[in-house]
Amino acid sequence: MARVLLALAAGPGFPEGSPEHRYEIELMLDAAGRPDGRAWAADPTPWRAQRIVPDAPPTQGDVQHDPDHGWTIRFYGATPESPDAPESSLEFGAEPVRPGEYVTVTEPDGQAYAYRVVGIT
Repeated sequence: MARVLLALAAGPGFPEGSPEHRYEIELMLDAAGRPDGRAWAADPTPWRAQRIVPDAPPTQGDVQHDPDHGWTIRFYGATPESPDAPESSLEFGAEPVRPGEYVTVTEPDGQAYAYRVVGIT
């Protein structure tokens, strides 16, 4: 299991990015360095995720995969009035997940942000 750290590179309101806005996600990577949907489906333990923003506690969530819709992160408790956990979609580029590569995160409100992989442990 890899712990992937993403830092905001650019997006609405952040043309220069913001290293204080981050995601930390757990992923199993396949031999090509891409997120492994088969490993996710076979793993009974949720793959953890968290969103980190300034002046707020981290928001806890989990990574989800759907072969038809791709990768998402669910954040429970983010909207207590809704029974469904809002999801942020993750779009990985063609390259392996490694430092320097980018991931597009689309928030539940439809805003898309570019995040740069800044670390993998």
